[in-house]
Amino acid sequence: MLIERLLPLAEAGDGDAQFLIGHTYADESGGAADPAEAARWFRLAAGQGIANAQYALGRLYDEGRGVPLDDAEAVRWYRMAAEQGDAPAQNNLGVMYSTGEGVAQDLDEAVRWQRLAAAQGLSDAQLNLGSRYLNGTGVPEDHAEAARLIRLAAGQGHPMAEFLLGRVHERGKGVKQDQAEALRWYRLAAEHGNAAAQYHLATSYRDGEGVARDLAEAATWFRKAAEQGDASAQHDLAWLYKEGHGVSRDDAAAARWFRVAAEQGHAGAQNTLAFLHAEGDGVPQDMGEAVRWYRAAAAQEDASALYNLGVLYEHGRGVPQDTAEAVRLYRLAAGQGHHSAMLNLGVLQGRRRREAGPGRSGALVPASGGGR
Repeated sequence: MLIERLLPLAEAGDGDAQFLIGHTYADESGGAADPAEAARWFRLAAGQGIANAQYALGRLYDEGRGVPLDDAEAVRWYRMAAEQGDAPAQNNLGVMYSTGEGVAQDLDEAVRWQRLAAAQGLSDAQLNLGSRYLNGTGVPEDHAEAARLIRLAAGQGHPMAEFLLGRVHERGKGVKQDQAEALRWYRLAAEHGNAAAQYHLATSYRDGEGVARDLAEAATWFRKAAEQGDASAQHDLAWLYKEGHGVSRDDAAAARWFRVAAEQGHAGAQNTLAFLHAEGDGVPQDMGEAVRWYRAAAAQEDASALYNLGVLYEHGRGVPQDTAEAVRLYRLAAGQGHHSAMLNLGVLQGRRRREAGPGRSGALVPASGGGR
């Protein structure tokens, strides 16, 4: 076992051996993972100036693994490694300066450290710096320089950089607009596991944008992104199951994916899950659950949920009948252009005016002014 072979050297004070033992204990893919023991050995090696160990110890403090979460302590160890030229430490120190975690926010310092790491070829730093040029964050906006840096990271197989390079080509930012090239990079990123790219590729197949429409292929990519926790992919995959497009129709699977997305806060999924509970469609009918999920989506100002919740209040389904609350909700939905809400709002307001009668608030009155 590696630890047993290295232990005599490490106990004798060999910093490299101490780092390797720490690395073995930090590796969560192996059977010997013990973050606290990793921190102990990293600290011994870091104290001898081993840059890799300083960086690794900084990561543990940054993530709160084996040691208490401590941003300032993470910055301290990142800085020690960064000053020795460790590129990952330089990049992470740049991130800390960018966010103001553990150190006063300073975009100039963030750029300085990430530039040093990018010059050493670190793909994470190239991507971070490229994103800065793309958005003008801490540097002047420069799409050509952004595309150059992002391409360098993408060329190393960095999935997020591949996705972002696809977007750059799709929108023609710093490069000639090229949908075929955009799709090529999106596909590479998707194949390398980037959920955003998988979702984009899925929508392309679903809508026939840049590729022949293929709902089975769309379902494949939606599922890959959904399984990584992408709420939009979970929502769209649920609709494919609900409608039997690209997959066999399966109401139970649809409801399951709607719920997973809803629990992540996806307003459209919350609205649809509420509707399913209200109608007993693929799930037990439960007006309490329907109201709960409509409220969750309405709190995000989802127009359909505002309208549907208004319907419940108008007719007293699952909630006390309350025309005033129905009108309020319809008005909010109508303000977003929801046509059914506009219609219902007009009907209710007309009814309230008629019920008010002559001489009462809401009654029709003749026009006034000049010209008569």
